[in-house]
Amino acid sequence: MKKAINVTVNGVGHNDEVEPRMLLVHYLRDVLGLTGTHVGCETSLCGACTVLLDGQAVKSCTMFSVQADGASVKTIEGFASNGDLHPVQEGFWERHGLQCGYCTPGMIVSAAQLLDRNANPSREEICHGLEGNLCRCTGYQHIIEAVEYAAKKAAG
Repeated sequence: MKKAINVTVNGVGHNDEVEPRMLLVHYLRDVLGLTGTHVGCETSLCGACTVLLDGQAVKSCTMFSVQADGASVKTIEGFASNGDLHPVQEGFWERHGLQCGYCTPGMIVSAAQLLDRNANPSREEICHGLEGNLCRCTGYQHIIEAVEYAAKKAAG
């Protein structure tokens, strides 16, 4: 039996009926067509599926869409505004914080949450803030530099 949910995703309200077992990542990708949130490990280890749920970074591959009923979700598609990149997105571009790009949406979402909580994090704090996200390509150096860039940009 399907369940009705009301979710605001990237500022847009959605009312849908979903199977209670549908994962949030599949709701975002398959129902709403927002494919920026990636399905990686499906065990919450890699972080490719990270989104903000009411401002809190969550792994959408281990959360049911019905658990998001009444909540506000922000995916990677919700970060750019009026054609301008979010400072973290710009940092990834300017500091070459990606290679294959598979982990990038989750990294950006986690980094944005980190900077919302701590506008001037140390390198150690950046590493800690990104712990739940794995990258198989970059070795993390450029990702850390991208977050540092974003923090400086946001500070002016």
